[in-house]
Amino acid sequence: MSCLSHSSLPSCCPPQEASMASPTSTNPAHAHFESFLQAQLCQDVLSSFQELCGALGLEPGGGLPQYHKIKDQLNYWSAKSLWTKLDKRAGQPVYQQGRACTSTKCLVVGAGPCGLRVAVELALLGARVVLVEKRTKFSRHNVLHLWPFTIHDLRALGAKKFYGRFCTGTLDHISIRQLQLLLLKVALLLGVEIHWGVTFTGLQPPPRKGSGWRAQLQPNPPAQLANYEFDVLISAAGGKFVPEGFKVREMRGKLAIGITANFVNGRTVEETQVPEISGVARIYNQSFFQSLLKATGIDLENIVYYKDDTHYFVMTAKKQCLLRLGVLRQDWPDTNRLLGSANVVPEALQRFTRAAADFATHGKLGKLEFAQDAHGQPDVSAFDFTSMMRAESSARVQEKHGARLLLGLVGDCLVEPFWPLGTGVARGFLAAFDAAWMVKRWAEGAESLEVLAERESLYQLLSQTSPENMHRNVAQYGLDPATRYPNLNLRAVTPNQVRDLYDVLAKEPVQRNNDKTDTGMPATGSAGTQEELLRWCQEQTAGYPGVHVSDLSSSWADGLALCALVYRLQPGLLEPSELQGLGALEATAWALKVAENELGITPVVSAQAVVAGSDPLGLIAYLSHFHSAFKSMAHSPGPVSQASPGTSSAVLFLSKLQRTLQRSRAKENAEDAGGKKLRLEAGAGDLCALCGEHLYVLERLCVNGHFFHRSCFRCHTCEATLWPGGYEQHPGDGHFYCLQHLPQTDHKAEGSDRGPESPELPTPSENSMPPGLSTPTASQEGAGPVPDPSQPTRRQIRLSSPERQRLSSLNLTPDPEMEPPPKPPRSCSALARHALESSFVGWGLPVQSPQALVAMEKEEKESPFSSEEEEEDVPLDSDVEQALQTFAKTSGTMNNYPTWRRTLLRRAKEEEMKRFCKAQTIQRRLNEIEAALRELEAEGVKLELALRRQSSSPEQQKKLWVGQLLQLVDKKNSLVAEEAELMITVQELNLEEKQWQLDQELRGYMNREENLKTAADRQAEDQVLRKLVDLVNQRDALIRFQEERRLSELALGTGAQG
Repeated sequence: MSCLSHSSLPSCCPPQEASMASPTSTNPAHAHFESFLQAQLCQDVLSSFQELCGALGLEPGGGLPQYHKIKDQLNYWSAKSLWTKLDKRAGQPVYQQGRACTSTKCLVVGAGPCGLRVAVELALLGARVVLVEKRTKFSRHNVLHLWPFTIHDLRALGAKKFYGRFCTGTLDHISIRQLQLLLLKVALLLGVEIHWGVTFTGLQPPPRKGSGWRAQLQPNPPAQLANYEFDVLISAAGGKFVPEGFKVREMRGKLAIGITANFVNGRTVEETQVPEISGVARIYNQSFFQSLLKATGIDLENIVYYKDDTHYFVMTAKKQCLLRLGVLRQDWPDTNRLLGSANVVPEALQRFTRAAADFATHGKLGKLEFAQDAHGQPDVSAFDFTSMMRAESSARVQEKHGARLLLGLVGDCLVEPFWPLGTGVARGFLAAFDAAWMVKRWAEGAESLEVLAERESLYQLLSQTSPENMHRNVAQYGLDPATRYPNLNLRAVTPNQVRDLYDVLAKEPVQRNNDKTDTGMPATGSAGTQEELLRWCQEQTAGYPGVHVSDLSSSWADGLALCALVYRLQPGLLEPSELQGLGALEATAWALKVAENELGITPVVSAQAVVAGSDPLGLIAYLSHFHSAFKSMAHSPGPVSQASPGTSSAVLFLSKLQRTLQRSRAKENAEDAGGKKLRLEAGAGDLCALCGEHLYVLERLCVNGHFFHRSCFRCHTCEATLWPGGYEQHPGDGHFYCLQHLPQTDHKAEGSDRGPESPELPTPSENSMPPGLSTPTASQEGAGPVPDPSQPTRRQIRLSSPERQRLSSLNLTPDPEMEPPPKPPRSCSALARHALESSFVGWGLPVQSPQALVAMEKEEKESPFSSEEEEEDVPLDSDVEQALQTFAKTSGTMNNYPTWRRTLLRRAKEEEMKRFCKAQTIQRRLNEIEAALRELEAEGVKLELALRRQSSSPEQQKKLWVGQLLQLVDKKNSLVAEEAELMITVQELNLEEKQWQLDQELRGYMNREENLKTAADRQAEDQVLRKLVDLVNQRDALIRFQEERRLSELALGTGAQG
């Protein structure tokens, strides 16, 4: 059976790239084989393989027997290196010498990277594999990031033989087109039968007993393909097509507009010297994006640049910026209409991406010309990744007339990837391996429900996988999941749980349900009913003079009950003497402020409303927050641990951080910080301070004593959501700004090009310490900013050269693993330009002599592997990696040791990508939380309206509505707590980025000879050093906070066991 005729197939890349080998051998089969290896066009791949099979007297698509026949007849030196690799893979025991699935017939839909990869695995198992693809060419230039295991996996399949530039040096990516080409060649060699220009439209069930499942194909498939009966269907047709019977869930976040652009790569010397950008995100490098905005007017969230067949750029742009620059004609609420071709101005989009790319590469790429897409147009496009689809299950079984069909999903139709994470192809390959393992288990005769349960157990792991939490030794990865996933549990899902995945007849169509249940952490400690909340409040305030709580409205009007509740939870916060002489309004306002500042309980009701009793629902919602946070504590005297279940120490930490930032701003502008002075001028809690519209309980966001809609509380400049610890109120105009767009005052104008400085982080107070832990004896004075050196009462810091080196290399980020190796340099230039003057020997690093490295390098060069193997990373244990880092810093260069240098540089690139992925994961989750909060607010408004309007409703119905409202309040509090946790991680990334920048500055000064430094140089060096000391103190405060929280959780866990 032949592959589809390909004489009329259009080319899939420019003709100049289709370079063919000119083998010296006189054997025509050798010439065809070399042409096949070097082919860079789909048409050339198919035609050269057809000619090769013709010269060898073989028919394409013959399975593994075809591979062995080709190998036997092509045994010259150039082919042997490829056979060695493929034989090594096929020789793994899991494939059983290609006999594991000899009676299994498979149909794979889609020739994307994941479809081709699963086809290769099925062929190695010995199955008969037919692949159909609706396209007739590979034309996608977009570049995919590769995890270390994917690089190793593709090398093991002969990637360097098919594509000589595959992951050379420190490269860790490949264009989609090149990846498809090399996998296509492997699939053809292994006997996969491929049909082009054929669209799969559905399944054709067996009409009678004894017949099998077939595919509905368009247009006019060959008779042998139309009659092909199979018992396994693997769909890799993309996110827009999922076979009937699978349910799909939509994961929706805030509007996110991505832009991809491919520019012509002329491969000039100047172009090769332009460094790539593995990823830079505004969430931790605001100065870069602030400079971009000032220079070009372009406002981005992130940007990535890879150099491959093209210069590939991908970025996330803000809608308001696209509207302002004329890229979008009009603002539409519907995303499809907003980014539709009628609303996008192509010329403006091209100017936009060209300007962003030019700025990011400092103009070093020269004149940027767009590559051509499949339609001959400039390869630039805007797309929406606001929502992502995820299949609820990865496999199903359908049965009719006794014929069973196993269906599996891989690629985008299983999980649509979030592009900034660079996880698409890596997790796609993992899913391909898992699907092939499922087919193997199916072929072995395992029970259908057991096969499905194992597959769903693996599917649960997929979204959690990363290079860090998989097995470290990528060379051991294989088809068996145990070789890839540590702590694997194939019984996480039981056969009884997957009974609904076994259909006698598939009747239900694909459903796309909004993911309304994914609203963060589960609601725990919810008040449940008004009666339960009232009883709890009565217990907590019992015994306090003048306090008698009989309801959830009038009993709180004098402020004493609320003060008693706060005093009960933290006696040191409200002294009874401070309440003497205060009226009801003052006492209530005092309690609200103390609860917010010291307990992390944000108000949702104003003091005026509590005293007047005008907002009973707001008061109930506010009290329910106390209940959720402290419900599990015993009713006993003494202070309460802030680590009680439900209490978010992160919310409290960020609240203190925000107040510290505001005090710093007030001092800079010679304004009174106010101390504990009470502000009673705050507006009513039922009106938004910005838009003046009514505020329902679930909509309320309290900032500085004022209430806002979350949708109103945005940056005045870019309209971005303002998150805790990431905004300031400008003292001049009174508007709120994100830190990137905060207008600079005159006396800070000189340093404004560096972006806003990190605020001083609050140090943990005694009240925030967990019970049983003593306050650190170290002085907290050093946590503040270092004063100006001109002040005579303070002495300038003078450190020796080794002390400065040690300070500049501090890594304060805690790691759960014991004694982790130090992080490698973040970029190639850091390794080459900023070598330290003297050794780190004496700082606890292992000593490694240059002679030892020379010997290891020589051993690498003398290894008997082929040239493509020289690009493999050298496996490093922590001691060797530390030794290499030491040697790199002390020697000033690693150019004499290319193997080790390449390994270190690739590790550095991986670390940079890891930080970018972490930032983008946070950004995506923050967007999802914002979308979930909008849904909760909408539900809360409906409930509140029902409660306020239906005064004649039965009392039982009202209680039910109040209970539902309290559940929504609890869900909102959980989401807000998760949001605060994420923002603390953002602070970590910000400080890490700033420490790295200061480290580079300090190393630059230290590398100069002392006698060549000017007075200005020494002054600048001292300023950098003081900033570094201040920043280290800030990171130290953050780490102390995390350590205290960890110890608190540990103490709680011990107490629970007791």
